Amino acid sequence: MAHATRPHPTACLALADGSLFYGQGFGAIGETVAELCFNTAMTGYQEIMTDPSYAGQVVTFTFPHVGNVGVNPEDDETAEPVAAGMVVKWDPTEPSNWRAEEHLSTWLARRGRIAIGGVDTRRLTRAIRQQGAPHVALAHDPSGNFDAAALVAKARGFAGLEGMDLAREVSCRQSYRWDEMRWAWPEGYRRQEGARHKVVAIDYGAKRNILRCLASAGCEVTVMPATATAADVLAQSPDGVFLSNGPGDPAATGEYAVPMIRGVLDHGLPLFGICLGHQMLALALGGKTIKMNHGHHGANHPVKEIETGKVEITSMNHGFAVDGQSLPADVIETHVSLFDGSNCGIRLRDRPVFSVQHHPEASPGPQDSFYLFERFAASMAG
Repeated sequence: MAHATRPHPTACLALADGSLFYGQGFGAIGETVAELCFNTAMTGYQEIMTDPSYAGQVVTFTFPHVGNVGVNPEDDETAEPVAAGMVVKWDPTEPSNWRAEEHLSTWLARRGRIAIGGVDTRRLTRAIRQQGAPHVALAHDPSGNFDAAALVAKARGFAGLEGMDLAREVSCRQSYRWDEMRWAWPEGYRRQEGARHKVVAIDYGAKRNILRCLASAGCEVTVMPATATAADVLAQSPDGVFLSNGPGDPAATGEYAVPMIRGVLDHGLPLFGICLGHQMLALALGGKTIKMNHGHHGANHPVKEIETGKVEITSMNHGFAVDGQSLPADVIETHVSLFDGSNCGIRLRDRPVFSVQHHPEASPGPQDSFYLFERFAASMAG
């Protein structure tokens, strides 16, 4: 009996250590160079690909069924995909979901993002976990012509994310108002009416669902660029200030963000930060941040709230972390990861200033941490 011939590879993933992974390309044609990470979420590939925190990264999905529910405009976390590319085990199938409006491959191609399927993602994930997040070059060429040595050289030439300020690239260019609330059946996204608190949200790469959660908590939200100064923020006369998630090295973004945060702190306003915002709040309070071996990326990360003992299943996406040992005496560690004990939350001892490393907006992921938005609203009411 004749054996079926496998199609020739149309995509190649080259690691800086010389490892090569061949597969079937989909999405855009071309090349990209980035850091490689893996994400363990079982749902939400569209939210992950449009999360600005993934700027400069190619995402390996450990869950094999990526693309099976297609894509739709409501699930975008920002206007365009931000992750540099994607790696999956199985080629995307035809979408099967009542909300699907487009095929994943078509969506990626239209937005210039490269993807590769047919890769042993388990082997790749083990390599990332053991060796750290590698620098990679990802190429898609329907003719299958690849210069492997050149791709490896490009991967080795990637500067990496340490010392890189990417927030400025993904931030909004001018201020705007946000009043859309969380999705609810059957209305979908509703507009917020009767806001009780004025909030300035600093956009370091803000996800839309974070802004929706703020609106759902009764906040009138004004989004401002990453480079906004304390004077810019205070001119809005806010009741509180929010520091968003975002990509890159917090120490690099902190060059201009930390002075702004300290100015807001000196004014005594309630303050809430998520992810990159959490890391930069820690820097402003005198702590330090560190680059993690392979980071935390997934929708299944257990986090313990130290004061209550409560364990929350959270969504995470970060390659840097706050060094819990570096926090000054007036900063209390509030949350820790049950995977590796790394810091996942802080607060000031005697003021309504707090932040978390995980993503309480649950997009994609669990809703265990929605209460943090209500806590922020309560701090402004108090």
